[in-house]
Amino acid sequence: MAIFGKIEDLKKQLKQKSFQVAFDYLENISNDIFQIKDKECIKEFLDENIFVLKQAYKTKNREDCFFESHRKYIDIQYMVKGSEIMDVSSLDNLDVIQDYDEEKDFTKYSSKKPFSSLLIKDKELAIFYPNDAHQPCIKVDDSTLIYKAVIKIPVDLI
Repeated sequence: MAIFGKIEDLKKQLKQKSFQVAFDYLENISNDIFQIKDKECIKEFLDENIFVLKQAYKTKNREDCFFESHRKYIDIQYMVKGSEIMDVSSLDNLDVIQDYDEEKDFTKYSSKKPFSSLLIKDKELAIFYPNDAHQPCIKVDDSTLIYKAVIKIPVDLI
């Protein structure tokens, strides 16, 4: 089940060590993320199993986005600067348009209604588990450049 909110609230609910590693990183995230250029993604390991993808990109129209899910990793999507809409759906409500790629840990879906939408703003995050298909990158009003950190936690650490 997807979870969203602020770090200080989620830290009280998610006590596993792997989540604490992620939260500690996000609470102390360096300003070097603002050096990332539009459409750039930088991967850094937080420990031997957990890594972060630091990203910058412009938000898009919903019809230009897609649902995705992952089997091996839990996604923690943290909005460093900006706002975007993230749609969430049960896998049962979607049609697979790109089969699971084990190397990329990625399945791509087309959307069917119903789905739910989350508005994720500065310093907020959403956590997506393997059964949570999610469609990030959606613009709120206008397309804007956002800075995001996506932490990947292996499912077997939870």
